[in-house]
Amino acid sequence: MKIKSLVLVAALTLGSGTLASASPLKNAQTGGLELQSVGKIAFGPDGLLLISDPRSASVVAVETGDLGPVVKLAKRVDDIEGALAKACGAESVLVVDMAVNPASGKTWFSVNQRPGNKPAILALSGTGEIEVPDLSGRSFVRMNLPSSENAKLRNVTDLAWGGDSVIVAGQSSEEFANKIFQIPTPLEHGENARFASAETYHVAHRKWETKAPIQSFIPWEEDGEHFVVGAFACTPIAKFPLEKIETGNKIKGTSVVELGSGNRPRDMFIYEKDGEEWLVTNTQRFKENLFGPSKFWAARVKLEYLEADEAETINENAPRRNVKAPNGPDAKGMEVVDELFGAVLVSQLENAEVVVMRETDPEDAEAPHAVELVTLP
Repeated sequence: MKIKSLVLVAALTLGSGTLASASPLKNAQTGGLELQSVGKIAFGPDGLLLISDPRSASVVAVETGDLGPVVKLAKRVDDIEGALAKACGAESVLVVDMAVNPASGKTWFSVNQRPGNKPAILALSGTGEIEVPDLSGRSFVRMNLPSSENAKLRNVTDLAWGGDSVIVAGQSSEEFANKIFQIPTPLEHGENARFASAETYHVAHRKWETKAPIQSFIPWEEDGEHFVVGAFACTPIAKFPLEKIETGNKIKGTSVVELGSGNRPRDMFIYEKDGEEWLVTNTQRFKENLFGPSKFWAARVKLEYLEADEAETINENAPRRNVKAPNGPDAKGMEVVDELFGAVLVSQLENAEVVVMRETDPEDAEAPHAVELVTLP
């Protein structure tokens, strides 16, 4: 198996019950963790939880102590918002993001409690119980995300553990608003990130754009080189070389696939099945629905598409999915994933096993969501 996703490598390793390694944190603080806000979350090694705090333009890395053993979600949990709200004593909650800890199988949530939008972190065990983890006494570091002069970070759109660094995508207030940050390990307090402005060719729009941020991404390795592979609204998938991320740089991505305009990516991951590797992006349709039972849907693309670098296969000439058919452009290598219709959030547990937060009523945006374990084809 030729795995190139650094996230998938970590998931397979952590899910196999390996011993804990040395902490990736340096001069960590124990106790006193406070969050002004919660956004995207992700896991690193040995239960290390990465929490974006957009209001403070920072990312927190906290050692949760959630080390397993792995217990997979045994059955579907209905009305996940109601269960989360009850556990934290709120009238209701808005789920911001969801991440499975591959070391334990628990599904963690970042939520805003209502009323008041107070941030909270909760976890769903494999037996279906909601836990309120006590992170107050855990070791953590807060890593500030720098901005260019006279600019402000508006949002963190995604983040991931990249093997030997934390990678963050965001949007700033300046003209080159699309930002990629890389924070090297060991992780420590303060402003240690380097960042670059990113320019992307949007195949559906047929022009280069600088304002639209990466909505979801994975770290990826190709022939010893490291990249960020990201998806954007409307929906190009492009790769950016990590070696060019230096503060003040402006880098151009290489668009390799177009999934179709009118969609907003939500999550991205790689899995292997029957000897074939697939890149999966689940999205939200914000224009008219062209097919399927839900505006939330997903496509999988053969990983070989990412290796394109010739002019006739990238940017203006990148292959485009047939938006009116479940397969395309050539009925092999770019396909709709039926199992992920209605998937609002998707987080990978181990290879083809993913935890999905799914719509229960596509006609009612206020209907509660359900969480379940799904095995992909």
